[in-house]
Amino acid sequence: MVWIHFAKAIGQKVTGRIMLKLFFSVLFLFGIYANSFAAVGCSLDDPDRDVKRLFPASTGYLTKFVTLKEIGAEVIQNKIEEELGDKLDLVYENLDVPYAYYTVLKGKDPIGYIHGVNQKGRFGGLQLVVAIDLEGKIIAFYYQRISSPESSKFRGIQFTSQFKGLSLADFSKYNISNNSLSEGRITKIADLSANSSEDFRATMRGIKKNLILLNEFLHEAER
Repeated sequence: MVWIHFAKAIGQKVTGRIMLKLFFSVLFLFGIYANSFAAVGCSLDDPDRDVKRLFPASTGYLTKFVTLKEIGAEVIQNKIEEELGDKLDLVYENLDVPYAYYTVLKGKDPIGYIHGVNQKGRFGGLQLVVAIDLEGKIIAFYYQRISSPESSKFRGIQFTSQFKGLSLADFSKYNISNNSLSEGRITKIADLSANSSEDFRATMRGIKKNLILLNEFLHEAER
């Protein structure tokens, strides 16, 4: 195993005690990596490029970074969890995670918003980005990151285009706990993957969370 070769390389006699120490050291390092990734949040890889691609008529954009702690802490957390229908993860979705949203401009006037979130998937973290118009309807959705072996099916236009035109009102009809869709346009969204239903459910949860958070951020900005 890796830690056995490592111990031999540094001249240590391989014992159960040494192996145990090395094993927990590796776990510790992975824990640091996971927590640091979670705390980073999800901002656009290339804002200049991405904003222009999503809003071809745009002439600029404003970037705002905000944490849940800054806009109400546990009070806003409880409100989001109630609307989401699920608890926020203590690592990936804690009060200190910095969220970035982008107000897209044409001249001096806003024409839309872009926001991305991290979401735990079956094979690793997902980064889900939505662009909405001034009425809160999705005009584009894409994965900035996805590790699924069926990622091409999720990234494909046949899947991502299903979310176009949907809003937070539509996603309020999605029950995360049992993955059910009660009524409306959202019931037509189909999982096109063959064996990745967990990532489909993660995507649905992530987009609902995305829209809830963005709605809160925009309301906070108006106060």
